[in-house]
Amino acid sequence: MAEMERLLSVSEPWLAYCIRLHLLHEDKGALTELKREVLQDKRIQAYLADAANFHGVLVRNHKNPELPIHRLLFLLDIGLGRDVPEIERATGEIMRHKDGRGIYQSLTNVPTHFGGMGEDVFGWCLCDAPLLLLALLKAGIAYDRHIKQGADSLAGLCREQGFPCAVSPEHGKFRGPGRKDDCCPYATLAMLRLLAEIPEYQNKEVVRKSVHILLSLWENSLQRHPYMFYMGTDFRKLKAPAMWYDIVSVADCLSKFACAKEDARFMEMVRLIEAKRGEDGLFVPEAVYLKCKGWDFGQKKAPSPYLTFLCERIMRRLPSAR
Repeated sequence: MAEMERLLSVSEPWLAYCIRLHLLHEDKGALTELKREVLQDKRIQAYLADAANFHGVLVRNHKNPELPIHRLLFLLDIGLGRDVPEIERATGEIMRHKDGRGIYQSLTNVPTHFGGMGEDVFGWCLCDAPLLLLALLKAGIAYDRHIKQGADSLAGLCREQGFPCAVSPEHGKFRGPGRKDDCCPYATLAMLRLLAEIPEYQNKEVVRKSVHILLSLWENSLQRHPYMFYMGTDFRKLKAPAMWYDIVSVADCLSKFACAKEDARFMEMVRLIEAKRGEDGLFVPEAVYLKCKGWDFGQKKAPSPYLTFLCERIMRRLPSAR
């Protein structure tokens, strides 16, 4: 509790709200005034506006933290929901575009020299479709009616070596820079982020296989880097938000699965993260997204309360924390 009080003492209202909800498990009804402060934050308002205009940004680079899906997931993760009008609108915009397999689509333009149509079209890639379903799930959209079909369709794409680089027909013959038979580590991570929130998938083979793939890539990080996704020096730098392919993002996802928490390779990741905790109990970002400048995690010179929250959340999911 002393550690949480220290973290709360250096947290802005949006993070204090998140900590009280998700780590201290306080009643949301008792946090009304704090939530009001969160919604008055200009940065939160900007994120809400971008999320509401969900298809206003063409998806060209999934690593872009300004994509509405990343901003929406951030807002949902700190505890905001569909009672906020912009989030209600964002979920509605996502649900307007769905194919016959129940998979929601993004507005994307894949150039012809990459095998695409060279036009702005609604379609999906396996590195964004799971995140749309995840956002709807976190927003409380009915699973059986609006999410299950798409989740099952995407889960059915899993191969022996994990999830491939896969796209919908609207994107032609596009495929990332890797061998066709390789798994795509980021697509595999994105699928695990989705499946982690669906109870019926917790013990399914697709989860065990995908967890094993990511841990195998960690174990063989010097030799294996399919689709140019490395687990080297840059991967091991602490970074927030947890939206791409780095040690905090991967450990955060894996920490939700019992089969990972029992694995020595996962615990090696956790020990590496824990070793970077400062004497004050906080973590300093070692890498940043330049577009996140203005947030406590958008700099590398001082401790970041939000990065600390992400790391602390991982630690609290471990069996030793019980």
